[in-house]
Amino acid sequence: MPGGRLTQQERQQIALGVADGLAYAEIARQLDRPTSTITREVMRNGGPGAYRADLAHRATEARAHRRKQPVPRGPQAAPQAYGRDAEAVRAYGEVFTTVMMASGMPGMAARVMACLNLTDTGSLTASELVQRLQVSPASVSKSITFLEEQGLVRRERGEGRRERYVVDDDIWYQSMMASARSAAQIVETARQGVAVLGAGTPAGTRMENIARFLDFVSESIARAAEQAREILHTKPEAPSDAAEPSADRG
Repeated sequence: MPGGRLTQQERQQIALGVADGLAYAEIARQLDRPTSTITREVMRNGGPGAYRADLAHRATEARAHRRKQPVPRGPQAAPQAYGRDAEAVRAYGEVFTTVMMASGMPGMAARVMACLNLTDTGSLTASELVQRLQVSPASVSKSITFLEEQGLVRRERGEGRRERYVVDDDIWYQSMMASARSAAQIVETARQGVAVLGAGTPAGTRMENIARFLDFVSESIARAAEQAREILHTKPEAPSDAAEPSADRG
């Protein structure tokens, strides 16, 4: 059933589709499931290169069993700010993580990115990330390094010697501009290839077309990012009946 849990037979069909190189949307159509369901299923169970139907099915059963166990009161079970549904926030965090992973981001980095973006302050310390994600400090450190290299996170000095990791209003703008600069570097390199391979030759023509295409794309990205930058700084009006945010330190 489209709205129920995936069956073992469906997971076997997903595994066959992934092995055949089918797009998630095509697999979803075959199973009459949402594309997001297939994407989330594959990405949370090893990704397209390691997905196994039997392992995915056992992992899902194990997760379902853990959810039935009493949950101790702690940071993850604490009441949410603004009257949010804690389970809905957790489930949305999984969706956000899955989408980031589908875009090519490593799994742990995607989890850190989702955790930071789902806080109201847009910042957490390493210890807070470790506590919320239940992972090792080394995993957090490695993920933060990756996200910094992508221009998606920045560090700032917190209380004492503690650093805070921040996703602020300009992070996505800076990321888009970094992407445009990266494409521009490829353009320059491709045009160097034209000179080496010879203009008008099949290989030279291919490199020239690559350069022209990426030149147009990088300029379009940079122009659009500049034009839309102010959107990232727009502050929504707080609803009049919003609950006090004291429950969410992040």
